[in-house]
Amino acid sequence: MYWKKDICKVLMTEEQIADMVKGIGQQITQDYSGKELLVVGILKGASVFMMDLIKYIDLPLSIDFMVVSSYGNMSATSGEIKILRDVTAKMEGRHVLLVEDIIDSGLTMNKLKDVLKLRNPASLKVASAFDKPSGRRVPMECDYVGAEVPNEFVVGYGLDYAEKYRNVPELCVLKSEIYE
Repeated sequence: MYWKKDICKVLMTEEQIADMVKGIGQQITQDYSGKELLVVGILKGASVFMMDLIKYIDLPLSIDFMVVSSYGNMSATSGEIKILRDVTAKMEGRHVLLVEDIIDSGLTMNKLKDVLKLRNPASLKVASAFDKPSGRRVPMECDYVGAEVPNEFVVGYGLDYAEKYRNVPELCVLKSEIYE
């Protein structure tokens, strides 16, 4: 496996991630019982989590995607979001679940939620595979969180560094010499 040499430790195995995702899907099914759901993934990172997650949501649902940028040419988020690809589905009156790979600073997701609330969904909740609360710059609570991660550079299960490692089936900490 090409990536093993670049990893300093595994935080979650493929099996642990699968159990985590199944649990989130079951909770969402329970919480939205009797309702139809619009599941919106934030590309690219959330695609792996979202595709696994919807397999465990036993409800009528439709999916859509957004591409959002808040980094520009910087290495840290500016907090100003730019929607590069918007959803095509109407949100008004619908139960919307935003799916993200990781919540870090909270800036982008807070701004995105503010923008989407203007579209008058019946409800708007966020599901994130991973949460890094030590990176918060603003308060941000996630409705569904898979696992809390330490303040380290994590890759795998959709998370990348320079578009690599998204296909790693485990959640791993990347060796610092790779990204420094």
